[in-house]
Amino acid sequence: MNRIRSFSLAAAGLLVATGLTGIATGTAHAADVDVVRNGGFESGLTHWTCTGGSGTAVSSPVHAGAGALKATPAGSDNARCSQVVTVKPNSTYTLSEWVQSSYVYLGATGTGTQDVSTWTPGGSGWTKLSTTFTTGANTTRVTVYTHGWYGQPAYVVDDFSVFGPDGGGPTDPGPSIPGAPAGLTVGGATSSSLNLSWNAVAGATGYRVYQDGAKVADVSATSLTRSGLAASTTYSFQVTAYNAAGEGVKSAPPVTGTTTAGGGNPGNPAVPRHALTGYWQNFNNGATVQRLSDVQAQYDIIAVSFADATTTPGAITFNLDSAGLGGYTVAQFKADIAAKKAAGKSVILSIGGEKGTITVNDSASANNLADSAYALMQEYGFSGIDIDLENGLNATYMSQALRALSAKAGPSLVITMAPQTIDMQSTANAYFRTALNIKDILTVVNMQYYNSGAMNGCDGKVYAQGSVDFLTALACIQLEGGLDPSQVGLGVPASTSGAGSGYVPPAVVNNALDCLTRGTNCGSFKPSKTYPALRGAMTWSTNWDAKAGSAWSNAVGPHVHDLP
Repeated sequence: MNRIRSFSLAAAGLLVATGLTGIATGTAHAADVDVVRNGGFESGLTHWTCTGGSGTAVSSPVHAGAGALKATPAGSDNARCSQVVTVKPNSTYTLSEWVQSSYVYLGATGTGTQDVSTWTPGGSGWTKLSTTFTTGANTTRVTVYTHGWYGQPAYVVDDFSVFGPDGGGPTDPGPSIPGAPAGLTVGGATSSSLNLSWNAVAGATGYRVYQDGAKVADVSATSLTRSGLAASTTYSFQVTAYNAAGEGVKSAPPVTGTTTAGGGNPGNPAVPRHALTGYWQNFNNGATVQRLSDVQAQYDIIAVSFADATTTPGAITFNLDSAGLGGYTVAQFKADIAAKKAAGKSVILSIGGEKGTITVNDSASANNLADSAYALMQEYGFSGIDIDLENGLNATYMSQALRALSAKAGPSLVITMAPQTIDMQSTANAYFRTALNIKDILTVVNMQYYNSGAMNGCDGKVYAQGSVDFLTALACIQLEGGLDPSQVGLGVPASTSGAGSGYVPPAVVNNALDCLTRGTNCGSFKPSKTYPALRGAMTWSTNWDAKAGSAWSNAVGPHVHDLP
């Protein structure tokens, strides 16, 4: 939970605010060609130059084909890999690439007009970056590039392309019509939506989705949420891949999915309409050591921090730190869970944290997480789990794991999430996709509004942490991005000791809650509507709260419980 970044995201936020970012898709014209050489890195780094030897060709992960570029930034090197391409004057080109992991930038210089750049914070899955540039009257050569960010982890690039008029220079052989996508699956059913995903196709620049035989969407990613569907209805889906050469054949056979009957309950019926969540520390780090029985009564959801990884991929276990907690026994711990539940509280097990190492990246590890989490729920009496993975997650397989756990535990299961601010800036991010994928069984997302740089609000403006506006404008992204207001909470530190940065006094938290639910006590940002069903607030941690005399829960708890 308490994770401090080594560089400022304020610069990234300012890039967004000034229009230097965008994820878009371009459509190639019939006469267009790809003027970049070895854009799929099938021939290693031939035709590419990377600063400081930062780049290397890898065979995994790849978006398509057998090769990709992996480049590793250093403290003074952003791992820039570039190529000079031959272009036609007074012409427009679409520049794109598929990227994975860390911060990745894409751009072109020497265009003769306006040089362009775009970026993405990346994630565990593949994301398409795209922009366009127009050449000047005398421009015949342009430098195209990609790079990461100083001191950040390695990034991966594949299927780099520059589509536009033939400039007369050397090019790779033109594309052929791509084959049919494989692996089409339909899941994540709600009363009005279904989630589709499929495997990438080599050479494809986009995908066309067909519903009951009719085209319904063109997308660049390998997934789509079909919304606006009727409840209790079965739909049939197929997908094709296309590129400049044309559209391929449909996937076969058609895959069907059925929406639910509706009226589902997002979360545990025992969780109150407005809830206060607190993380309880299973370790001693200088905060007040508590037993669960000591946790303040204002907390409705208590997240036990943290589960431990095992040698089995995806599987978790729990080890009570009896010595560090003053001789607290497992028997006492279990009895305290039962007592809290009898008092109407939900005690859940948090997975992850700053040093969390649990990885769920395939069906086997997804099943391992579901099986082990359910076993711990039965052994200890946990009401559910919290996902606090701060090192990335795979939306497809984490969603699969949580649905498998829901099938075992039933409708009383509590599922919470605690993403960082960067994880919820866009519905394309893996954390946000996961939340939307499990919307029908999700209790609440308590984003961590701390240890962050400046971030974009839903109005496109950049807000610095530590203010009412930072809380409300960023919450608005989730509220308008598809989550129900009951699935949105404000996560803040209980004291200045609870985080490296981002602490706000309880009065600021209460003002933000009022702004979102009642339209009062707002800062400069005021949402276009109110969200009376907003779930509430979260803090790290009940222990740091106790260290500060329970000032946070005594002030914020009653305010949360008095929301409309």
